[in-house]
Amino acid sequence: MRLDARVTVHDVARQLPGIEVLREHCRAMAALEAVLSPGWEARYYSFDQRWSATESVASMRNGSGDEYSIVFSPAGAYVRGFDHESPMSPYVEDGPWPGVVDEVPGVFRAYVEEPAFSDEDGMPVVTACLWREAGGEAWKAGEIEFPERAGRDPDGAGQLFGLLADRSPEAFRRWAEDYYEKPVDLEAVRYVFAGRPLTEEVVTALNADVGLPDLAGELAVIGWPAG
Repeated sequence: MRLDARVTVHDVARQLPGIEVLREHCRAMAALEAVLSPGWEARYYSFDQRWSATESVASMRNGSGDEYSIVFSPAGAYVRGFDHESPMSPYVEDGPWPGVVDEVPGVFRAYVEEPAFSDEDGMPVVTACLWREAGGEAWKAGEIEFPERAGRDPDGAGQLFGLLADRSPEAFRRWAEDYYEKPVDLEAVRYVFAGRPLTEEVVTALNADVGLPDLAGELAVIGWPAG
């Protein structure tokens, strides 16, 4: 996905994989971040495999006000992102931009107004939204008239979902090295992206200051195996 061209949620929808592949990718990024940043407060990517009895949630927050949440449920997957600098912010017109959540199907409707995804006044905090029902053949987004002269990323989808569209180990390493300002072992990233259990050797390659036993609680939340 070219970020030097105009990117919207519709472009991201064409780049996302199937629901289960996306779920495993989100878990892998969360496992890597648990190693790279043992302190949860500094992490971008997290995953809670038991958000409820039937749902799991992947999340991103960059510490500057941008965030996303992906709910994986028996009904499928619901994605909502918020770019605090987007001209489509719900705070511009005191509500979500027209079309962003208007067409969300009934099976996901409760997530639109979910308190965890809303502000203290109950307003949905969203500038970009996608969904895919279980058994569906494609990701969908609403019919939206994007604001004129809003730049190349009007709803924030390009920067919010960049590592979901480009799921390569190399893309994650570039991001991690930029964020953590230190080298990140590419082979260790590839190992985790392949879905393999974390080992002491892989953990040490990523972060020599943490050991596998230190990560037991975090890995249990993510649902990532260790061996």
